[in-house]
Amino acid sequence: MSFDNQRSGPSRDGQSGGDSGQERRPRRPGGRYVPRRKVCLFCVDKVAYVDYKDLGRIGRYVSDRGKIESRRKMGTCARHQRGLAVALKRARHMALLPYTSTHIRP
Repeated sequence: MSFDNQRSGPSRDGQSGGDSGQERRPRRPGGRYVPRRKVCLFCVDKVAYVDYKDLGRIGRYVSDRGKIESRRKMGTCARHQRGLAVALKRARHMALLPYTSTHIRP
């Protein structure tokens, strides 16, 4: 049996074996991590009105427990978050979306 003495992974000088094609995230002075800014998907798609019947779009803003996800977590702007909350409540009222998930119900 013969073994090669080559390591898989980064070499000693910190360079990776191949070009991964990804840029590193910028860091603030002091080495702190800077997260990528979240963008509102409604603004990107130029949605003027958040429709309660569009379950594919508004369904991803509901948690697995049936709660409306926050702006901070999902990245929606204030205008679309207000419209989203109204649309989700309307969809629940029309029985298009459940108020709670099935594993929580008694």
